[in-house]
Amino acid sequence: MAEPRAKSGLLKEMSAEFAGTMILILFGCGVVAQVAAGELTDPPGGLGDHDSISWAWGLGVTLGVYVAARLSGAHLNPAVTVALAAFRGFSWAKVLPYALAQTAGAFVAALLVRWNYSEALAKIDPGHTVKTQTVFSTLPANGNPALPVHEWGAFRDQVIGTAILLLLIMAVTDMLNTAPAANMGPFITGLIVVGIGMAWGTNAGYAINPARDFGPRLASFLTGYGGAWRDQYGNFYFWVPILGPLVGGLLGAGLYKFFVGRLLPTALPEPPGRTPRSES
Repeated sequence: MAEPRAKSGLLKEMSAEFAGTMILILFGCGVVAQVAAGELTDPPGGLGDHDSISWAWGLGVTLGVYVAARLSGAHLNPAVTVALAAFRGFSWAKVLPYALAQTAGAFVAALLVRWNYSEALAKIDPGHTVKTQTVFSTLPANGNPALPVHEWGAFRDQVIGTAILLLLIMAVTDMLNTAPAANMGPFITGLIVVGIGMAWGTNAGYAINPARDFGPRLASFLTGYGGAWRDQYGNFYFWVPILGPLVGGLLGAGLYKFFVGRLLPTALPEPPGRTPRSES
């Protein structure tokens, strides 16, 4: 009976990862679509800007984590899952199922955003080109050819941005450190994403999450964005926000362990018959 229960437990975790990532993308891709629709207001730009995008992505992370945390730990990001397997003892056997569930949740959410904003996207960009591709997936320099960032510059950016993300996630979830209390961890994690968006969003759109980028990119390709796999220069780009975050996540988690985690005092069990003591 142990094996069926284990499979059932994994299915529950995958369901939570699917739902949590779907919430993340509904807010994230949704806000970018709304800002793009602002081109139709008078004057243009009346439906948001880069700051509203950063805040909505952060809120999407917060709410997605609250949705999924009890069942799966709310990774919502294959880079997080891989880093936790490498440095926190998460089961390597669950890495691929988690990543598939995360990508599926992102894909379904992006389809909903695509459907809901279909009229606005058709009006702004009838050819469904790189002009509105950033609603769904990232591009070097957010698709701006005036800023000369190409694949390897964007790869560098994704490694650094995801390293920052994982270093901070490892810190705020480390119970031997000063982890947020009163169930504030998801809120703090959302603020981390807001900060990364505001400070590291120029060169590559801060995907920092392979599922967040690949799922919506696939959804856009299947719904009319024939150039979804390429950047504004015509180069294959889809691999950058997949490989860059995976490398950066391992780097950031490793840096946290080396500089902080391994130096923290080890939690010792209370002597038999003693109640746990407060640190205050």
